[in-house]
Amino acid sequence: MILPKRVLIKLSGGALADKSGFGFNPNRISHIVKEVLKVAEMGVEIGIVVGGGNIMRGSIGAHWGLERAEADGIGMLGTVVNALMLRAAIKSQTDRDVRVLSAVRVDEVVEPFLRARAMKHLKKGHIVIFGGGIGQPYVTTDYPSIQRAIETNCDLVLVAKEGVDGVYDSDPKSNPNAKLFKTLAYDDFLAKDLKVMDQTAILLARDHKMPIHIFNFLEEGAMERICQGETIGTYISPATKLALNGV
Repeated sequence: MILPKRVLIKLSGGALADKSGFGFNPNRISHIVKEVLKVAEMGVEIGIVVGGGNIMRGSIGAHWGLERAEADGIGMLGTVVNALMLRAAIKSQTDRDVRVLSAVRVDEVVEPFLRARAMKHLKKGHIVIFGGGIGQPYVTTDYPSIQRAIETNCDLVLVAKEGVDGVYDSDPKSNPNAKLFKTLAYDDFLAKDLKVMDQTAILLARDHKMPIHIFNFLEEGAMERICQGETIGTYISPATKLALNGV
C-alpha cells in the first residue's frame, strides 16, 4: 500500500448522532475532530464527505408519504448542516482553515462546489468538507464520496463505520461467527452483494481504480495508522484479492 498524500474521509450522519441516531452528540463529534486532526498533522491533505442520516432518513420520508426525490432533497440539505457543524467543531480545535463546498447552492452560508476551487483549497492544506451530495436525488453519500475522491485526485477513500470493524461475510450483529475480510477485490464485493457500501459507489471506484479502506471510526488512532500503512478493517484496491482476517 502506497502511503497516501491526499485522502477522502466518508462519514455517516449517524457518526455525529446521539443515542437515538438523530441530532448531535458532542462526544462523538469531538472524537471525529481529534481523529481528523491526527491525520492532518501528518501532512496528509483531507477531504470529507458527511451523510445526513442523523437529520433525514428514508424511513421518515416513507412515514410522511414523501416522494423519494423530495426526501432526498431534505437529506442533501441535512448533509450541508452536518458539514457546517463539523467545520465549526474542527475550527474550534485548530487554526487550520476548513472550507465547506456544497453541490446544493446555499451561497449565504457555504461555497458552491467547483472542482478547481476544491483543488486549490486542498493544495493549500485546507480541510475541505463536501456537502450536498452530488446535488441530485436517488444517490446516497457513498457515491459522492467516491466521485469527489476521483475528482480531487485522492489516493484513498477512508470509509468510517460506526462500531463495525470492516466488511464481514455475514452480519456480525446476528452471526457471532461472521468472518472479517482483510482484503477484497471490487468484483468480490459486488458478487457477494455486500451491503456495507452502495454497489454503484463500488462500481465507480472499480472503474477508476480508487482504493477504499473500510474501518471502525470508534477505534482511536485508526485513520492515522491506516495512513501510516497498516491494514485495519478491510482494504479494497485494484491489486487486492479476497483474504479473511487472520488467514
